[in-house]
Amino acid sequence: MGEELIIVPLIVIGLPWIIFHYITQWKKNASITREDENLLDELHDLARRLDDRMCSIERIMSAENPNWRQVGCDPVDALEGRTASPLATSSNAPRRIR
Repeated sequence: MGEELIIVPLIVIGLPWIIFHYITQWKKNASITREDENLLDELHDLARRLDDRMCSIERIMSAENPNWRQVGCDPVDALEGRTASPLATSSNAPRRIR
């Protein structure tokens, strides 16, 4: 009988208090901080610059060798004189080297 006096208030009061406490903490921390926003801006700028560099490299490679994408997909195929499969050139996923 004495155990019910401890368990019932614990379930009725303690459990909702813990749940509401963590909900409040979650809502408080849900907003983005100024530091996070600055970091995202820096990462976005870095990603844009890297994308620009990749475009420049692709233009240079295309000017030097128009078929560089086919050759670049699988160096083993290029060394052995085989042509790359159509699936390899249509996908950005790297192929395994045999």
